[in-house]
Amino acid sequence: MFTRPEYTLSGCNFCDIPIPVTFDNANVVVFGAPIDITTTFGKTTSMGPHAIRTTSSKQIETLVYEKNIEIYDKALVYDLGDIKSDNSDYSDVHDLEKIESFWNNFDEKISVVITLLRDTQKIPVILGGEHTITYSIFKWISRERPLLLHFDAHRDMKSTYEGMTMCHTTPFYHLIENGYLRGQDLVQIGIRQGDRNENQFALRQEVTTFDAWNCHNDFDEIKSWIRNNTRNRKIYVSFDIDVYDLSYVSCTGTPEPYGLSPFQIVDLINSIDESAVLTGVDFVETGFKNNDFREGALATQTLLRILTGDFMSKKASKIHF
Repeated sequence: MFTRPEYTLSGCNFCDIPIPVTFDNANVVVFGAPIDITTTFGKTTSMGPHAIRTTSSKQIETLVYEKNIEIYDKALVYDLGDIKSDNSDYSDVHDLEKIESFWNNFDEKISVVITLLRDTQKIPVILGGEHTITYSIFKWISRERPLLLHFDAHRDMKSTYEGMTMCHTTPFYHLIENGYLRGQDLVQIGIRQGDRNENQFALRQEVTTFDAWNCHNDFDEIKSWIRNNTRNRKIYVSFDIDVYDLSYVSCTGTPEPYGLSPFQIVDLINSIDESAVLTGVDFVETGFKNNDFREGALATQTLLRILTGDFMSKKASKIHF
């Protein structure tokens, strides 16, 4: 089901940790989902796993500098490679039957992988790829009712978009509508673009929203909220790189102004209470073009700080599904 890391475009493992890590002794399992079929503006996100693996292995140290913590002090990471999918030609986003078939097939594969990782007490970390993948991933983790921390410039709560039911702008609407996610278990951080219907849907469903203006004006209150509401909670992180201001993301398909800075993101990650239990991460919409690895570097550094959070432990026995 996977193209091994050494046979992907990057030719290397995520972080290339300098100690032996096997599937059995890992507590974190990474795999790529290089999918870019429904994006309708900039198409770069299928290259996200390549950009992240390459920078994490060949440019970035595994030491998280400000913590003086090596990633393997908290996270023993095993890289499965990229999940195999027919991502060859979806240039016509109006071929709705073909797109629906693709997502059905992807969902079947993800169900097998996530079930295996859950049964073996691994934390899945998925490198996207477009944000649509969150629907298939989270639905198989949702029975534990984790608090979903969604970092993004956009709500991704449209019911349909350009005729597509399942696409990069709709996953959180359908997770809620199909019963996999309660609105009160969703926190959206950094939002700064959406339509009125999305905002009204979020309000009706009691979604907690900290938009970009909240982050600018009430940052300490947001950190306090995160700390209090992640205490003794299982959490899942869905991180769209366009939560960062467009000055930091040179390749992603839908960059937006008024975004967050890397220091703000680190502060928010560090606000997660140490008693929280991480159940999974998807990191999506990282782009790559013109040999520009800046987003890969930013994505890697963000992932390093998630995976060395105070809530992480090297002992997989502490992860209860």
